[in-house]
Amino acid sequence: MSISLPIDSLKADFLERLDQSHLVVSAETGSGKSTRLPVWAAERGRVLVVEPRRVACRSLAEFVAGEKTENIGESVGYAIRFENYFSDDTQVVFVTPGVALRWLSEDGLASFTTVIIDEFHERRWDTDLLLSMLKQKDNHRLVVTSATLDSERLATYLQGECLRAEGRNFQVTVEHIATDSRNMPDSRHVEKKVKEAVVTRYEDHQDILVFLPGRKEIAQCLSTLKQALRDHIELGVLDIIPLHASVSDDERHRALTESDKQRIILATNVAETSLTIPGVTLIIDTGLERRTHQRNGRTVLGLHAISKASAEQRKGRAGRVTDGTCVRLYGKAAPLEFITPPEMQREELVEPMLAAACCGYPFETLSFVDTVPEKSLLLAKDKLIQMQAIDNDGAATEHGQILYPLPIDTLFAHLITAMPDKASREAMVDLAASLSVYQRIWQMPSGEEAREKLTQWEPKHCDAMALIKLLRGSEPEWLTFDKDVLAEARMLSEQMREALGLPALEVASSVKRDVWLMAVMKAAPELVFVCRQKRRQALGNGFSEVSTGRESRFPENAEAAIVFDQFALPGKGVKQNLVLATCMAPITFDLMNQLDMGEALFGETRVSDEGCLVEKQQVYAGRVIKSDWVAPEGASAHDTFIDMILGDSILPGLGEKITADIHQWNLYLALGKYQADVCTRAAQSVEAREWLGEQIEALGVESAEDFELFTTDDFIFDGIPDWERADFDQAYPYKVSLTDLTMRIEYHIARKRVLAVHESGNRKADPKRWELPRWQGWKVQYRKASRTIDVR
Repeated sequence: MSISLPIDSLKADFLERLDQSHLVVSAETGSGKSTRLPVWAAERGRVLVVEPRRVACRSLAEFVAGEKTENIGESVGYAIRFENYFSDDTQVVFVTPGVALRWLSEDGLASFTTVIIDEFHERRWDTDLLLSMLKQKDNHRLVVTSATLDSERLATYLQGECLRAEGRNFQVTVEHIATDSRNMPDSRHVEKKVKEAVVTRYEDHQDILVFLPGRKEIAQCLSTLKQALRDHIELGVLDIIPLHASVSDDERHRALTESDKQRIILATNVAETSLTIPGVTLIIDTGLERRTHQRNGRTVLGLHAISKASAEQRKGRAGRVTDGTCVRLYGKAAPLEFITPPEMQREELVEPMLAAACCGYPFETLSFVDTVPEKSLLLAKDKLIQMQAIDNDGAATEHGQILYPLPIDTLFAHLITAMPDKASREAMVDLAASLSVYQRIWQMPSGEEAREKLTQWEPKHCDAMALIKLLRGSEPEWLTFDKDVLAEARMLSEQMREALGLPALEVASSVKRDVWLMAVMKAAPELVFVCRQKRRQALGNGFSEVSTGRESRFPENAEAAIVFDQFALPGKGVKQNLVLATCMAPITFDLMNQLDMGEALFGETRVSDEGCLVEKQQVYAGRVIKSDWVAPEGASAHDTFIDMILGDSILPGLGEKITADIHQWNLYLALGKYQADVCTRAAQSVEAREWLGEQIEALGVESAEDFELFTTDDFIFDGIPDWERADFDQAYPYKVSLTDLTMRIEYHIARKRVLAVHESGNRKADPKRWELPRWQGWKVQYRKASRTIDVR
């Protein structure tokens, strides 16, 4: 017989209103909304329940099936990556958002009457997108549940109604452990902080729930606590259990089921709202989570402090069965965000835009609960058009339809389809699978002997090739790796290989590394980073910067790399995140030059027995990756000739004369001296390089040798009329020369200021006012280096 839950009081009202409109149900975690609402809605037809996490999908489906005394897959089932337990007769199907979007693109969810989107307050991009498309499609009754009180705004968006169920809450006492009340959550030594908080309190409580940002921290705390509480574990009175997306069925069951033993559950934010964990009276909150954000147009996974709203959700988990305690490992006045920004506002929109297009909805035609940033929208559209995944109208192309079903990041999907040969495509599939699982597969060896073996095993110091070798079955005994994560990556690789018609993993094709990497560079040049000239651990690609992560094998003598994966760590300020490159493939400048990466710039010129030569530099992200002396030709030749004229290498004296003539003409115009009836030139300012370029082109100059046919008389600038020029130069000279002192004169007309700038000469004394032109009514100043004085 099922137990009574707070949500039960809403059943009659829920069913009555469900017949009339969309519903927003606001109820706290533990109220029963995730298990009761699907069963009630099934009385009106088949129900799809969208849960944000795999572990919640599976657990909720099993719980509801158990309540009905059925096996999973009969009237209640679920579908997640690699697992499907349902049939056409299944009336309630729990799925992750990715599965729901894929089914929507295939048949519009035609077999379902009601769609329930659970835990909408998490504001994932996929649930926001799903809700927007279903709202526009208007073929289903929609039920949105949230554990926060933002239900009125949601109901207005859906043109629906609100229902509110009160939870059972006991008093929760909050403690803060911090040296300063404004201390923010900090990942440093987190396992030691957790151990101290647990060891000093566990005897006074029932079960303990510890919130940690990810599997890495869970593993560290698990090891530390098992060591500290070993005696209690051996006596069989204590159980320490990890809880995250990839735990085993046994671990998940132990975490979600009450036990005779005291339990310490180490969980990610999967336990924040999606799952109800019975018996918890003590919460230890590190205040940290891993979430994505945009950086320079790309989505990066980073470690962040949680919001105040999340902190309240976590606190509430201790007050379900009796009074409880929440211990926060940060200051009481820590400046946390009020709420976590929706993913649509902090991530790039490439994936949601492609998903919408493949479901038949150009992204710009959809309305969302919150406005989508215009910059992110434009960046995503440009990227997808460059990938040839959508057309200019936002509709999915045939190539886009191929990319979308692949269960990986859109960039990786694009790279897979862009590979020119089967072996490269297989390599990209295997790497994408390795980087798409929830945890790092392997750890860098710490010992010198093991590192040497690693170099022998994979001599290119290439993180990408190491992952591919590991995935394909090479499992050195001296290398530490997570077998469960590796198994999941292999399953993902096999799934994609089958979908793309590629050979099975055990008969994978041998890849030519340079051929593969050049194809990657051609398809996604933004992944190519070069080392900074002075800060060797920092690399740039022209618009963003990364630092080499400790888990990367990138060698000190390498100059460039393809960065396949990044991770962000919080810095001292909100916008000072340190972005680490965690999967790098070293490449040479030679490979980059074969693809003409970067920008061709022309530097110094020289005249020798070989003729006129110009230094041609290939520059990428501020680094010169190639330099040659070449004979100038084409458009670059004109720039070279201009440089040579201005640098006095050819037609000596011409550059200085033209510069002075044009400077004086522009000053003449600015002072209002122009007279249309006496000037042959229009009243327009002129730029010296532009004018010289026009003259060179008009004279048909194609090589440096052609200048032998011309003199300075062929380059006459007809500016100030000849009869005015001498008087104008005397009143407003371009330069002033005194004994041992030459000054270039700048005229700041709006402020009636003349600035004489030291150009050459050894004179120590400053110029006197009587030594200079009259400049009546002008303030006169003199500048030498960084020193500026008034001339009196």
